[in-house]
Amino acid sequence: MDKWTTTQKDILSAMKFRHATKEFDISKKITDSDFQFILETGRLSPSSFGFEPWRFVVVQNQEIREKLRPYASGAQKQLATASHFVLILSRLPKDMVADSDYIKNMMENVQELPPEVVLAKGTTYDKFLRTGFRLQENERVMFEWSCRQTYLALGNMMTAAALIGIDSCPMEGFERDNIEKVLIEEGIMDPEHFGISCMVAFGYRQNEPGKKTRQSTDQVTQWV
Repeated sequence: MDKWTTTQKDILSAMKFRHATKEFDISKKITDSDFQFILETGRLSPSSFGFEPWRFVVVQNQEIREKLRPYASGAQKQLATASHFVLILSRLPKDMVADSDYIKNMMENVQELPPEVVLAKGTTYDKFLRTGFRLQENERVMFEWSCRQTYLALGNMMTAAALIGIDSCPMEGFERDNIEKVLIEEGIMDPEHFGISCMVAFGYRQNEPGKKTRQSTDQVTQWV
């Protein structure tokens, strides 16, 4: 009897297929429908309290990619060759505090909660920020917490891409201040509400990757 079902095998196969692709085949482009599927898995991803602090900026303009390259040492080949290049932005602390217009809009108009639930959830969220994780003590910590939410979407997008045979590469190798300066100058990012969290490139591999290495299950798992 097989250990895994067919669906489980397909998912594990995709996880083994996925690797950090440094250079893509410029002759192969992702179809619109396939990329919309990838974006949809990001949009449907979980986030703390369901507040979705992300924005996905798909940079297809080659001139803008070239403006980003001097400040993205970890994305040199990816910016030049990726079929689709995504900047994932994260909401700033001012938008993520419990009484912000953004959070109120999320609860009232997106999550469509009744007034009494909005009040209760807002109170719980405020307590979480102040005394639970004590995030509001430090704006940098608060921003990094929002960035952590975006990594949930990042992981789902890369896994979804792998399931349909599309390669990807997540990146943190960039100068945050200079990248944000370019985005502001180009009118792409509103600095009053967003900062950059990470980058991710999608496309089709130019070269076959080396052997995939990971620690064993026993080495990374503890049963209590």
